[in-house]
Amino acid sequence: MRSSPAKILLTTVAIAAALAACQRREDKAKPAQPTPPPAAAVDGPLAYDAKTPYATVKLTLPEGVKTAPGLRGTLYDAGVRELGQFAEGAQADLSEAGGGDRPYERTVTYSPGGETPRLISLARTNFEDTGGAHPNVTYGGVIWDKTAKRPLGFADLFRAGPDTVALDKALCAAANAAKQARSPGSEPATLGGKMWTCPKASATPFILTPGSEPGKIGGITFLLDSYQIGPHSDGDYWIALPQSAFRTLLAPAYADQFGGAPVKAGDVTPTNG
Repeated sequence: MRSSPAKILLTTVAIAAALAACQRREDKAKPAQPTPPPAAAVDGPLAYDAKTPYATVKLTLPEGVKTAPGLRGTLYDAGVRELGQFAEGAQADLSEAGGGDRPYERTVTYSPGGETPRLISLARTNFEDTGGAHPNVTYGGVIWDKTAKRPLGFADLFRAGPDTVALDKALCAAANAAKQARSPGSEPATLGGKMWTCPKASATPFILTPGSEPGKIGGITFLLDSYQIGPHSDGDYWIALPQSAFRTLLAPAYADQFGGAPVKAGDVTPTNG
């Protein structure tokens, strides 16, 4: 039996009214969704130290790593593991040698570099004393994507297959200017040189450099160990290049994090005191 058009219309209207009433009840029951708060600081240790008859080790992280999701735990866990392996190696070395005048020492210290809402960078200083003529200091750099919760390397920050010859030349020129300021008349470093060789930008640790534009990165600071472009007596070199020197090489995903000029360019090596 077919229903009349009038009956079908009344049924349709009733169903629509019932659905609307249900929707109103659901809307009232749902609480207002608050705006997500900024990333909260994650609790966890920022320092680790241990001492045995064979080794003294220490790790130090800056407070800022707590607000970068995943960064504190990643650096802390890796650092403790690395220092434990160093202590084991020290015990093996000194035991085989019948002991030593003093235990080995290794400290790993992270210090803050430039930061944007998306990126944070840290300079890593490695101090190691294994009884040689003098302790050794080397550097590393950490660039962390706070959104993706992962570290970035040179190949992530720059376009795939970039022609970095111009960047290598800019780094070499700035490094030599710093070297001549410290040791006037000393032999310059060159790309592919026999005595002193300028480092390749893609193979040199670096951090982000704060800039003149708030929330933007003004450049990149390359961290050169002693012996790279001059004798140990010259010390280390931290060389800052403005973002204008590599702007066209940046990966599109991160180009908007750069702008303005670095607060200081050239030799920005930290000084004690």
